Amino acid sequence: MTLIVHHLNNSRSQRILWMLEELGLPYEIKRYQRGAKTMLAPAELKRVHPLGKSPILEDTAAGQTLVETGAIIDYLVEYADGKLGPPAHRDDVLRYRQFLHYAEGSVMPPLLLLLVLNRIPVIGATAAKRVQPMIDVHLDYVESELAKRPWFAGDQLTGADIMMSFPLEAAKSRAGLDDSRPATIAWLDKIHARPAYQAALEKGGPYAYA
Repeated sequence: MTLIVHHLNNSRSQRILWMLEELGLPYEIKRYQRGAKTMLAPAELKRVHPLGKSPILEDTAAGQTLVETGAIIDYLVEYADGKLGPPAHRDDVLRYRQFLHYAEGSVMPPLLLLLVLNRIPVIGATAAKRVQPMIDVHLDYVESELAKRPWFAGDQLTGADIMMSFPLEAAKSRAGLDDSRPATIAWLDKIHARPAYQAALEKGGPYAYA
């Protein structure tokens, strides 16, 4: 086995399992659990990579260890000779690149901020009310894009969709994404029904956002 995913429960690494299942690539999973009280990644992840976070992908045959979900997605697209990579049409390529980076660069920061604020008694709840409108701007934008096409980059599933899955699942769980944005909910239902997504869930273990 050359590909090893260091997988943390209820985390971004679930996307990498889904990507590998869509690509049909063999891989091994090494599982890690968040601390029951802190919800942080365990210290043993730092033995794999100094940042101590997940996902981490090891390609033992190539001697490579990668972190950052987007970088791992790019690596796997190349590994699989372009499958799930940028579409052929230039406009779709640009959308692919945008959403591949938008997921972590724009959507996740306010979602993480909201998560932290909701854990702070009294003051946090007040501050969270100021963050929610920022998230709503992103959710409205995503809804407008998915109302135009079936997938984020065009007519086919790509790595951009896989990248966008976690922030939108998190938004549905804790940041107001509901049936008032039907195109986004339909997209979530569609990815959750895919056999590769279900196989990744089975292999990865309990996942709070599916």
